[in-house]
Amino acid sequence: MNERPVTPLLDLVDTPHDLRRLPREQLRQLADELRAEMIDAVGSTGGHLGSGLGVVELTVALHYVFDTPDDKLIWDVGHQAYPHKILTGRRDRIRTLRQGGGLSGFTKRSESEYDPFGAAHSSTSISAGLGFAIANKLTGAPGKAIAVIGDGAMSAGMAYEAMNNAEGAGNRLVVILNDNDMSIAPPVGGLSAYLARMVSSSEYLGLRSIASKVARKLSSKVHSGLEKAEEYARGLATGGTLFEELGFYYVGPIDGHNLDHLIPVLENVRDSEQGPILVHVVTKKGKGYAPAEASADKYHGVQRFDVITGEQKKSAGGPPAYQNVFGETLAKLAEDDPRICAITAAMPSGTGVDKFAKAHPARAFDVGIAEQHAVTFAAGLAAQGMRPFCAIYSTFLQRAYDQVVHDVAIQNLPVRFAIDRAGLVGADGATHAGSFDVTYLATLPNFVVMAAADEAELVHMTYTAAEHDSGPIAVRYPRGNGVGVELPQTPERLPIGKGRIVREGSKVAILSLGTRLREALKAADQLDAKGLSTTVADLRFAKPLDEELIDRLLRTHEVVLTVEEGAIGGLGAHVLTYASDHGLTDVGLKIRTMRLPDIFQDHDDPVRQYDEAGLNAAHMVARALDALRHNSVGVEEARA
Repeated sequence: MNERPVTPLLDLVDTPHDLRRLPREQLRQLADELRAEMIDAVGSTGGHLGSGLGVVELTVALHYVFDTPDDKLIWDVGHQAYPHKILTGRRDRIRTLRQGGGLSGFTKRSESEYDPFGAAHSSTSISAGLGFAIANKLTGAPGKAIAVIGDGAMSAGMAYEAMNNAEGAGNRLVVILNDNDMSIAPPVGGLSAYLARMVSSSEYLGLRSIASKVARKLSSKVHSGLEKAEEYARGLATGGTLFEELGFYYVGPIDGHNLDHLIPVLENVRDSEQGPILVHVVTKKGKGYAPAEASADKYHGVQRFDVITGEQKKSAGGPPAYQNVFGETLAKLAEDDPRICAITAAMPSGTGVDKFAKAHPARAFDVGIAEQHAVTFAAGLAAQGMRPFCAIYSTFLQRAYDQVVHDVAIQNLPVRFAIDRAGLVGADGATHAGSFDVTYLATLPNFVVMAAADEAELVHMTYTAAEHDSGPIAVRYPRGNGVGVELPQTPERLPIGKGRIVREGSKVAILSLGTRLREALKAADQLDAKGLSTTVADLRFAKPLDEELIDRLLRTHEVVLTVEEGAIGGLGAHVLTYASDHGLTDVGLKIRTMRLPDIFQDHDDPVRQYDEAGLNAAHMVARALDALRHNSVGVEEARA
């Protein structure tokens, strides 16, 4: 007799409401199915794998115990949230992850009611959760806020700033510390689980409250002694003294993969009148998938991969990645210059600082997710005569803008900024796009801002930055591989504020900043084919501008286009300001600025993103032709 096939539990769960109908003893099976589904999905899309695998059981337990979406579950950082997406009505779209028109790789408010707060940068969840909790308290609305913070996010000061102000939220705020690198946790096991259940139980909390009231009626000396005794005992058992000092009731550490440990503790926390509470959960990044567990970075971010073997489907060989060109160039320069240091904020391989660290470990500093500290630390090094390179993604440098202004620019300290991921970044989308760095840096006095057109230019600009001791200097470059030019054996020190003519013409001039240079040259070919002689200039510097070059091109060409991979307020705005200040626009509007549109662009393939942005060769040709038509009409009207 054939047995009836068993329906996978995951097929029965579309939302957490379905999950909460399952018997508790079936949750282990559900978690196993959820992990398998996530591995298969990320295998076909690529994305962040290890951190999501580590929170599978935690995700199941949180949605099982808390009443989401009325209780607000905030993931920090958002790339932990793939299992959460599968359980919250998005399983049918999980294989569109990070694809154009598909699911975001992070939590996103517009995507689901189960994503109450977008989180793609890190260390924001406790602040946001506190906002939800206090809003509910002020309005008398029910519901808790649960902030799941992990994957290094506790290394940022913002998390502690929020905790220091969280006392007023009371039991409406729960923080789950997902400790997935054993950076805090002592060994966990049965005793730890028992202690966590005990100290989170209503009986213990009730006795603690009574004891506290009694102790307050005793002499201050006795009261103080009792408090210290309990703090010592709880700290010895659980390691929670730091969090208690910040106003949280600490529970843990507990095994984040053991549902029999997790669920009773979370139920106690949910029902407690004590608060705010921090639950310390220890998980293993990459849990349940052998290739991820064996990987040094636990498969933090992966390309598409073979689920059976774990082998990632690497793209075909080609030019070196920009971050590797930077890292290797800096390491080579540091061989002859002991003053060169490299600083990164939790992104050593992403910025190429790992290459530098391998060659010069004593001069490489990974400060964790602490960009503000990274910038001021670099300022201190510079003030003491070192040559620090602060290598930070454009989008993450935004987090340290006050330090850039106050600690670097105002003091005119020669901090070198290597700004990776400049421009559009593809699958990571709007939260990671490097759209604003030219605008927010070129507005600052004392700053030099460079943009590399290709990997050879990045070598020259890295050397130029190393040798520039008269103030802050930045070089920006994109994500991905270079264009295939030969790297120089000997770097050249570029004259500050001087561009170069790449192609000489007479009617149209394209002033390019950054890696749109190749598209500008294609546009020039097309314009020349139409009988419109075209100059292409690589300006190299957004600040200071090459005023001599710009002035000549504005005076000798009928139409000038500025092209950049950045938002409004960058190169185009500076060129227009120069032209206005020198009366060069009085003869007719012949300058057209081409830049990123005034929107936050969603994730997609970078080629399609730049097409949407209107920054490819065809768009340059169209803008030039449109400007020429308008100029012809203007001249005819003037003559009439």
